[in-house]
Amino acid sequence: MLNRNLIGAAWDNDVAEARRLIDAGADANYEDETQQSAFLIAASEGYLELLDLTLGNGADVHARDSYNGTALIRAAERGHADVVRRLLETDVDVNHVNNPGWTALHEAIIFGDGSPRYVETVRLLVDGGADVRLPSQRDGVTPLQHATSLGFQEIAAILRNATEQ
Repeated sequence: MLNRNLIGAAWDNDVAEARRLIDAGADANYEDETQQSAFLIAASEGYLELLDLTLGNGADVHARDSYNGTALIRAAERGHADVVRRLLETDVDVNHVNNPGWTALHEAIIFGDGSPRYVETVRLLVDGGADVRLPSQRDGVTPLQHATSLGFQEIAAILRNATEQ
């Protein structure tokens, strides 16, 4: 019951309750039937304090969701630059490819809107070692091609600069 309650606390971003549950024995890596864990929820929802709590209590940075995506992919998809920054301090695989065939960099572009938070997310991923030349696995489109076709000039400039180095 502690583990299931931890999932609920994570969705509510109730850090105090999550801390209490973890201190009482809840597992930061417990996944419910939908492959959600407090750690993955924190990443996808942009809950930095909860993310730090789970990381400090043994969260597996290699955990995967139902799309075989990492916490980094989930955070990048939603433009949570602060979470991306924190995850890049771990040994998370910046170039992991999920079931749809995308990396965190692809998702930040494809699902993003080109706003400053997505520009910062892309900048962090590139600085963190994202392969800017790696095409999407299903359609063979590179991150630069995606950014250009979507009209994201700032992101395209970051990617062009990275490919020239």
